[in-house]
Amino acid sequence: MQTVLLLTPPFTQLNTPYPATAYIKGFFNTVEINSKQADLGIEVILKLFTKQRLQELFNTIKAGKYELNENLERIISLEEDYVATIEAVVRFLQHKNPTLAYAICNEGFLPEAGRFGQLEDLEWAFGSLGIQDKARHLATLYLEDLADVIKETVDPHFGFTRYAERLGMSSPSFSPIYAELNEAPSFIDQLLFEALEDHIKAVKPTLVGISVPFPGNLFGAFRCAQYLKKNHPTIKITMGGGYPNTELRSLKEPRVFEFIDFITLDDGERPLLCLTEFLDEKRPIEELKRTFLLQNGEVTYIDGAKEGDIPFVKVGTPDYSDLLLDRYLSVIEVTNPMHRLWSDGRWNKLTMAHGCYWKKCTFCDISLNYIGSYEPATASLICDRIEEIIAQTGETGFHFVDEAAPPALMKEVALEIIRRKLVVTWWTNIRFENRFSPDLCLLLKASGCIAVSGGLEVASDRLLDLMKKGVSVSQVAQVADNFTQAGIMVHAYLMYGFPTQNDQETIDSLEMVRQLFLNGVIQSGFWHRFAMTAHSPVGLDPEAFGVQKVGPEFKNFALNDLEHRDPKGAKHELYSEGLKKSLFNYMLGLGFDINHQDWFEFDVPKTTIEDDFIEEVISINPGTILPDTIRLVWMGSAPSKSIYEKKKKGKTTKRVKIHLRNRDLEHTITLEIPEGEWLFRTFDKFNIKHKEKFTYADLKASYTDAGLGNFELFSRSQGWIELRKAGLLAV
Repeated sequence: MQTVLLLTPPFTQLNTPYPATAYIKGFFNTVEINSKQADLGIEVILKLFTKQRLQELFNTIKAGKYELNENLERIISLEEDYVATIEAVVRFLQHKNPTLAYAICNEGFLPEAGRFGQLEDLEWAFGSLGIQDKARHLATLYLEDLADVIKETVDPHFGFTRYAERLGMSSPSFSPIYAELNEAPSFIDQLLFEALEDHIKAVKPTLVGISVPFPGNLFGAFRCAQYLKKNHPTIKITMGGGYPNTELRSLKEPRVFEFIDFITLDDGERPLLCLTEFLDEKRPIEELKRTFLLQNGEVTYIDGAKEGDIPFVKVGTPDYSDLLLDRYLSVIEVTNPMHRLWSDGRWNKLTMAHGCYWKKCTFCDISLNYIGSYEPATASLICDRIEEIIAQTGETGFHFVDEAAPPALMKEVALEIIRRKLVVTWWTNIRFENRFSPDLCLLLKASGCIAVSGGLEVASDRLLDLMKKGVSVSQVAQVADNFTQAGIMVHAYLMYGFPTQNDQETIDSLEMVRQLFLNGVIQSGFWHRFAMTAHSPVGLDPEAFGVQKVGPEFKNFALNDLEHRDPKGAKHELYSEGLKKSLFNYMLGLGFDINHQDWFEFDVPKTTIEDDFIEEVISINPGTILPDTIRLVWMGSAPSKSIYEKKKKGKTTKRVKIHLRNRDLEHTITLEIPEGEWLFRTFDKFNIKHKEKFTYADLKASYTDAGLGNFELFSRSQGWIELRKAGLLAV
């Protein structure tokens, strides 16, 4: 029986573990395979940022022959201050020393270098309040100053969230990586080897599985494998994860297998299970699943297993044990509201569904299994996993890492969270579907949803249609407004440079984005330039989209990002700086009256979008539609009632007052006695604890059966309006 050590190589995030190894460990638990896991990224950082190691770093730099600029000389001259403060700052960022915030925010406690030069521009973010946040941002700048000196001296590949990313970014040839691996290990590499050796001694694995989610993990993965081959040659090594799944599908480079024994593609559960059975001599090599290996000096791909993939509902609950959950660093790198969620706080990563339910976007890798094969879990199973993970980690924050969380499943998960009275905070990625009505957004908010991110991409209906997004700009604005009005932050992914996008469409998209921020519809955004990938519809058939593939030449290693020429489109590279600068200002609530031309250093066309377009779109938002099949749920506490008597001209009339309470408001509805008594009796059917639906059609039938007449009149009454305002949701 194999003993497996699952590794995430440096570096992904400082604040929370990347979940891939936790997913595999959770599956291994279901098939009784002994496994341990480690995030070597955070372990290297924790080894580096101690008094002893930081002093060693400064000594190494001073003993070397490095060219130091003025900023680096300042850092070196302040080495005693850095060494004296480093451990206290790390503990503060681990939420273990909160009172240090007062010292950090007082000028003169932290040594300051180049990164602190931006502080005047960021004073708006914190003001006189938020001392913990301000201190964490200052502490982050302090660490980034140290990262700068490391990168400029002992290790040019260093970065907190990526390592040697340039080497891994769509490298058609393995030669640059191979050459770098033959260089002497760096100061950071030595810390990596030390952390790795600790785990080898403790676990004594027979198989090491290395997950490589991003290009910035690739070189670290090979460094780990190189160390293992040299020092523990009997251990078998396998690699999987997002990078191999997208970049290495055409692999033919034999030199890779000087370091790695196996590379598996797509969902890892079945391939790894088959691999452990092969190593245990319970399966012939011909029946491995989606696995590259070296045979007779040639790279061979084997996919002969008769078994299918493990169903998503049977892969088990991600298991975060073994990871140093209380030692991650909660940093504030940037003030972009959504990007802050990535770096601030510890989030349990979980998935509602495997793949994407839409799987049509032409820029997306929909031909690959992790997107194209859609399989949802049930709300009950998802909430079971939520409860298991909370018990494991003690953390109640969840980032659902779906490609696009399905609205219907989000609704059921929200209902189940509320039904179980789980106290959680969560966020996820969505499509801006009109199914996200105002009422559904309120339900999601009540269940703990704090933010959503979604692709507006290019704010042009022509291009959205070409992308097959299935949405329009108007729809995106209305749906985003629904979330915003419910108190859920909205982040928009924005794209420029899509095939055939012209100058006018780029400027019109900028105007749409300006209006979305001006009207408070979205709160966060990020522009990125379109990248043509090999597994997307655009990459598979560039000519159909009016562009021409021009490279790169595949040299037996990685293939994903494709170079292309867009003869019909604008000179997209010119727009990068102006788009980003304008967006930064819009997120600050600034620059709305600045002419688009002023963001750019070249002539741009005037926008053709009316300056009240988004305002008009929001004003005609249809709101929550009430078809007969829609479910009604009451979000408040149990109502009470009283009889109200009114005397007028000697005549006494009685009415029913129904008192409604939710967490922040109280409402009173006054109705005629028959209607009031009927509604009070009906409230239990709205109760969220019931799994069976009570629909709008059921409500109308109940009203009629009670002999109350025409329900349509009641649905237009002030009582019904007050009931809906008080928290009767139609979802």
